[in-house]
Amino acid sequence: MPQCPTCQTQHTVKNGHIHTGKQRFLCKQCGYQFVENPTHKTIDADTRALVDRLLLERISMAGIARAVKVSEQWLQDYVNMKAAQTSRNAEVQQKKGRLTVQCDELWSFVDSKGNKQWVWLALDVQTKEIIGAHVGSRGRQSAQALWQSLPPRYRQCAVFYTDEWEAYQGVLPSKRHQVVPKQSGQTSYIERFNCTVRQRVSRFVRRSLAFSKKLF
Repeated sequence: MPQCPTCQTQHTVKNGHIHTGKQRFLCKQCGYQFVENPTHKTIDADTRALVDRLLLERISMAGIARAVKVSEQWLQDYVNMKAAQTSRNAEVQQKKGRLTVQCDELWSFVDSKGNKQWVWLALDVQTKEIIGAHVGSRGRQSAQALWQSLPPRYRQCAVFYTDEWEAYQGVLPSKRHQVVPKQSGQTSYIERFNCTVRQRVSRFVRRSLAFSKKLF
């Protein structure tokens, strides 16, 4: 067996093949995966643009790697780079008039179903923009984090419509907080958005083999 390029041990085993069919090896001592005599492949701009479009569809990372003929490791590193470049704060349109917001939570899990996570979202009814978001538990602390993620103008004067989940109580201003049943239609936009997310992002499909391995 070849020598591990990281720890120099020869305690290595075969570990499948890379996307080009070349043999891949795994070091049993340090866990490093490698191929013999690797050749650097430059991913051109057209391929990167295609990857960007495919990432917006409900296709697995492995599926994109096979279709575009890039390694899964390169694709994961590329996605991580894109995520790091994405702003954590939404750019919200400045508009005049009454501000109305709908809030709801989207259930998912990370790594296993025992690690439940909720995506808390706030949506401007007029512009249909997501103006605030938080990922965490379903308790009041997460509701407070969602509140803090909102632009100051919304926290000052917006009217908020939510379902009857108790975590919102005491976090949203009582005089501007409207608790409504789902049948009322007053939270229909945010519920429709959550439904669209489940349709387009495979890791949010309720019965799917795709799931997030890390909270980030």
